[in-house]
Amino acid sequence: MTTSLQVPGTDSAAARLISEASKALAFGGLSDLVWGHVSVRDHANRGIWMKESGLGFEEVAPDSVQLIGWDGTVLVGTGPRHIEYLIHTGVYAARADVTSIVHAHSDAVNAWCSLDVPMRPLTHAGMIFSNPELPRFDETANLIRTPELGERLAEALGDAVGVLIPQHGFVMTGEDVPTAVMRAVLLERAATTLLAALSAGEVRSWASDADLAEFAWPPNQIQAGWNYLVRSALAMEARTVVERLPL
Repeated sequence: MTTSLQVPGTDSAAARLISEASKALAFGGLSDLVWGHVSVRDHANRGIWMKESGLGFEEVAPDSVQLIGWDGTVLVGTGPRHIEYLIHTGVYAARADVTSIVHAHSDAVNAWCSLDVPMRPLTHAGMIFSNPELPRFDETANLIRTPELGERLAEALGDAVGVLIPQHGFVMTGEDVPTAVMRAVLLERAATTLLAALSAGEVRSWASDADLAEFAWPPNQIQAGWNYLVRSALAMEARTVVERLPL
């Protein structure tokens, strides 16, 4: 499930992408009040683009997106900066192949991690994260609020597509924004399905090793999923605006 490395070429493109990605994550079930964030590398390597703190995913507009320098200085935008921007800067420093990062506080992923059972490929979504399994960052369940913690999180991630943070959600990467967002949403769906199966009894059947070896998500399907999430999120937003109009 890989695409070519893609960095948005202008400030306005980056801000629009973060707005769309945030709303897509909300529609995909990854809202946690005002916490969680998605970022993209700056086209001129000035730092990273991500939403300002205090907003839920569904509330993020292009004008509430900030450019944060590698040292944490807000270069473009207003409002408070997320404390955990260090997740993003730490991973980008370690992974030149990563253009976008999602950090989300998923109840389903946290519940699954607490069971200490491996991901089973019960669906196509689960097949992505079964072989190899995602690594875990167990050093702390608290905020990643120092450069050192950001670096050690990146070390735990290694060359994987994402890393689990038990009690704190996960971090997911991508060669572009659609890939990072789709991986995050698919992990949420995989964990939800596995929890449902485990709640019903012993899980006895899942995809074979041969199926896993052959399976891949083609880039056009990742793009199609991304398009659906953005389209659906914007349509829901438009309906909400209409419903609020005075009669």
